Amino acid sequence: MLRGKTALVTGAGGGIGREIAVRIKAAGANVAICGRNAEKLRETALAIGGALELPGDLLDVEYAQSCVDKTAAAFGGLDILVNNAGVALSKPFEETSLEEFERVMDTNVRAPFVVSQRALPYLRRAQGRIINIASVVAHKGYPLQSAYAASKHALLGLSKSMANELYKDGVRVHVVSPGGVYTDMAKVARPDLEPDGLITAGEIAGTVMFLLSLDKNAVVDEICLHRQGKEPFA
Repeated sequence: MLRGKTALVTGAGGGIGREIAVRIKAAGANVAICGRNAEKLRETALAIGGALELPGDLLDVEYAQSCVDKTAAAFGGLDILVNNAGVALSKPFEETSLEEFERVMDTNVRAPFVVSQRALPYLRRAQGRIINIASVVAHKGYPLQSAYAASKHALLGLSKSMANELYKDGVRVHVVSPGGVYTDMAKVARPDLEPDGLITAGEIAGTVMFLLSLDKNAVVDEICLHRQGKEPFA
């Protein structure tokens, strides 16, 4: 389905990002992966049968931009950008420090902004896709998640504006807002939850592949995934 295409997946060291990278590579695409943990990136690369590994911290703007440039240089362009990297914070609003708030906002909003801007010239040429992984907290505000909810609301707003602005250039922007995915981040955001009945990272990856399978004239702005019969959380 994606043979000859090139994808960059951020936060691909595990969880949702790894599953997305696995599915995209299996569909025939070249894959570049980035994230803070070089060892986990290597595990992902081995799991998918090879990938361009780009370890580093997306809070470093030069590094974030270089991920795009190195991917395009290695494979001759860029067709798909998946902004999956993110951090969660479970803490009372009045106890959340400015430094913690800025770290969450910079990781969850500024990094996708920087990477998407850098990728745009390549994506225009390819009539490509940007898929931003948000959360149900892009729509809801839960206790102890003020910084996280603020960041995901911001990412959703950014994505909506990008989608409307870039549509005329043939670049499609989609948002996936999962609820109740049992990942390492979920354990931070909601340590009280058990894994039974939660959405799997593979199901999120399957949703991403559905979006990538659509013709460019079939536009889906956002998909929200909830646990069956339960209140979504994050």
